[in-house]
Amino acid sequence: MSDLDQPSPMKQVRILCVGAGNMGRSHALAYQTIDGFEIVGICTRSQESGAKLNEELGADYPTFQDFDVALRETQPDAVCVSTWPDTHARFVTAALKAGCHVFVEKPLADSVEAAEEIVSKALATDRKVVVGYILRHHPSWNRFIEIAQTLGKPLVMRMNLNQSSSGSTWETHKQLMSTVSPIVDCGVHYVDVMCQMTGSRPVRVSGIGARLTDELPEGMINYGQLQVTFEDGSVGWYEAGWGPMMSETAFFVKDVVGPKGAVSIVAESASSTGQSDNVDAHTKTESIRLHHGALNSAGKFAEPDEWIRLDDEPDHDGLCLREQQFFLDAIINGNDLTDHLEDAVNSMKIVAAADESFRTGKTVELQTSETVDH
Repeated sequence: MSDLDQPSPMKQVRILCVGAGNMGRSHALAYQTIDGFEIVGICTRSQESGAKLNEELGADYPTFQDFDVALRETQPDAVCVSTWPDTHARFVTAALKAGCHVFVEKPLADSVEAAEEIVSKALATDRKVVVGYILRHHPSWNRFIEIAQTLGKPLVMRMNLNQSSSGSTWETHKQLMSTVSPIVDCGVHYVDVMCQMTGSRPVRVSGIGARLTDELPEGMINYGQLQVTFEDGSVGWYEAGWGPMMSETAFFVKDVVGPKGAVSIVAESASSTGQSDNVDAHTKTESIRLHHGALNSAGKFAEPDEWIRLDDEPDHDGLCLREQQFFLDAIINGNDLTDHLEDAVNSMKIVAAADESFRTGKTVELQTSETVDH
């Protein structure tokens, strides 16, 4: 690593970009845009993908196919890991050992144990680790969470994101599902949202799953659903299925009900036919519908539903830019990310428990951090 320890605002953070898929590409674009980052290398599985990203960036950054070689030769101050989940633990641990700060795509690791080890290493080395919880940087999702918190307790949270994938997207999904299920890979986003909405401790998880294709390794599934119960009585479910067989009917549900009413994300274009496997559509909200449950003396609804338009929300690349600004700020100002990392581990515990429940046929009682409302 360079002699940079805690960089000042005037010094560039030299970053190695690992992975050039949908997320890796967007993060690299962000690093090139933000004054404060300097890309020192691109590490990908193939020369072609590295060259393609260089072309889009209009640059000629050094490219590598071996992570250890890239880390040794570029001597970065920080590393961005946007690779398959089963590589996260090894890459992040190696980067931390080299003295680097790390941005890592979700999930933090492919097991709770590995995630906890990463957190321990980050805290012990005083390096900043940011996990790619993109919805935390989305103003519309923050508004959605804030409104949900006004609906009273308990909450009933209903969410899904099924993807009818084909072509290259199905190939990518099959690669992902060789190590983790859709519930584990994407579920961490939505259970993290549920934890923020309730501010309560998750205590119990059950899960179901199904293998709808023989194109996956033995024992892996491409459909799953989890149900989580919180200490305050709130409950939530999340559903995810990937593959060409998946239905595009009601694949985009983001809905919360409480004693005082309900709030829903209504994304007409993002939830339309043909959009389920479009990564750019996954973070669109477009509008929020707030339903008031109070009745008047005649037994009719006292107030009409409110529609909150969200036409000016950032796109996918814009959200990745916000994530990297958060990362840079944490590095420069030494921000305490303990809560951020604890939340990442807690969400990992929930999705891992759902996978365990499916495989054992038993409900899993959780032991998580006492506080999730930060």
